[in-house]
Formats: sequence, C-alpha cells, structure tokens
Amino acid sequence: MDAIILQILNGLDKGSAYALIALGLTLIFGTLGVVNFAHGALFMIGAFCAVTLSRILNFSFETIDPTKTDFLGNPAKIKTTYVEHWFGADFGATIIDWAVPLAILFSIPIMILFGFIVERGLIKHFYKRPHADQILVTYGLAIVLQEIIKAFYGANPIPTPAPDVFKGSFDFGTLLGFEPNAIIYPYWRLVYFAFSALIISGVFAFLRFTTFGMVVRAGMADRETVGLLGLNIDKRFTFMFGLAAAVAGVAGVMYAPINSPNYHMGMDFLVLSFVVVVVGGMGSLPGAVLAGFLLGILESFASMNEVKSLIPGIDQIIIYVVAIIILLTRPRGLMGRKGVMED
Repeated sequence: MDAIILQILNGLDKGSAYALIALGLTLIFGTLGVVNFAHGALFMIGAFCAVTLSRILNFSFETIDPTKTDFLGNPAKIKTTYVEHWFGADFGATIIDWAVPLAILFSIPIMILFGFIVERGLIKHFYKRPHADQILVTYGLAIVLQEIIKAFYGANPIPTPAPDVFKGSFDFGTLLGFEPNAIIYPYWRLVYFAFSALIISGVFAFLRFTTFGMVVRAGMADRETVGLLGLNIDKRFTFMFGLAAAVAGVAGVMYAPINSPNYHMGMDFLVLSFVVVVVGGMGSLPGAVLAGFLLGILESFASMNEVKSLIPGIDQIIIYVVAIIILLTRPRGLMGRKGVMED
C-alpha cells in the first residue's frame, strides 16, 4: 500500500507538469485553431527565467577586508552580492534563496509579451493554413529558441535550487498510519502539485466567471457569431495566446528545482503533452487536465521495478500504448468535441 501511495504522488507530480503544458496547448488550439509545436519551448523559457533571475540576484562585487588575509598574507577579498549590499545581509540572502518563487513575478510579463510578439509576428499568418503548415513553422520556431538558449546558457543542465525551507522531504506515512519513513516525499514536489492545482483552477475560474472569459468560451464554440455581435474576438484570442504562454512559463519556473533546466527540456515535454492533448480531446480544457493527471499516474506505476521486470521498457511506451487504445475506442479522445480536426 505504501508503494501504491508513493506512485500516486509521483504520478500527480508528473501529471501536474503535463496538465499545465497541455492546458496552454489547448487554450491556443481552442481559441486560435493553431497546433503550436513551440509550446514546449515556452515551458523551457520559463525555466530559464528562473535561472536568469537567480544569476541576476547573485551579481556581486569585491571588497577588501583588512582584518583578514589570504594564504599569501595579503588583505582578503570578499565577494558581496549587490542584493545583500542594498537590503542587508540577512534580507538579501533571503531574496537570493527565494529566487525561484520570485521568478514567477519576473517571468509573467516576459512570457505574456513574448506570446504577443509570437502571435502577432508569426502565428497570425498561419490561421487559415493547413495544420501541417502550422506544425512545421512552430516546430521550426521551437528549434530556433532551443538553439538560442543553448548558445547563451550552454548545453549542460543548470541546477536551480528551491528555497531552503522547502528542501528535504515530508513523511506522509505518519499521517496515514504507516511506520515512520515508509512514505517520504520531497516538499517541493508537493508545492509544485499545489501550485499547479491553483493555476489550473485560476484559468478555469477566469474562463467561467469573468465576462472576458465567457466571450472567449463563446468564441471557441462559434467564432463567426461572436464576431457578428460586434465583439473584437481577435484581440481576446491574442490575449489568450499570451495567457497560455504565461501558464507554460510559470510551469517551467516552478519545475526548475525538480529538473535542472537544460536547452532540450521543452522538446522532452512537448511530445508527451501533445499526446495528453489528443487523449483528452483536441480543444477540451477539462480533457487536457484529466488526461494529464491520468497519464502521469499510469507512467508512474509503469516505472515500478515490479512492472518493468514483467514488461521491460513499459515505462517508456505506456503513454503511447494508452493513447492508441483510447483513440481506437474513442477517436475524439476522452472529452473531445464533434467536428474538431475532423475536416
């Protein structure tokens, strides 16, 4: 039982990342009708926003401390970060320690602006083009962004630690009546799951309970009718592209301590997230979230040694096997709508 609970927690952790990226993908497809293969790159850029802010906060200058000497007997040179110099040693150190959560505020305007630029400068020219053209151009954009990140940050993963207060693990077993240390789970992964649930709930609440969101949902269902009512649905859809970019960005920011950012992490998540979108149903936001968590849990159970000993390599293909089964039995996915990508 403890192994099962641990795998469910692992699955919710993976599913959180899948669901957030798939949610952004579905927002873009549902509003603009664009199959965006550059969405994984937005996740990657978000992760590197955390790396960038961490480096900015660690900018330092050297001062000479006459009370100390180095091994040659010369006055010692002390490095002091500008943040500690401006805000004091204790508060400055706290700011540096909380670089990843602070990077959320840093990344949101960057990702929204980047989303606007990509949509206005590139994507809008492919609205009425075949989906194959959209895939090719957005995949090419993803490769360009990946190579830019590689050129500036290098090819090696960059460790980006979580705040000290969230380091270590939580003993789940004691809460559920198990022996101590039976179910140990990292604090930050629990934070990531809670953060994902908050973002997903916020997006659904925005679409359901705000006038802006209601117009967007109406436009997703019947764009022409909404336009005939005199509403500028195109501007709203452009904003939704920026919102989808921001969702992918903050997902990447918070994932940085879990998986050290590297230039190919966007591609690693992109294919899996598209499988999630297809399984959930193209254009279905609830389907994307449901499929994200479902496939995350299945992948987690497939990675157990007991399962891999019976079916070697099943952890590498389980998501695709499930996708094939679901699409053979439900061609529109779990919650797909009639007519979406059927023309």
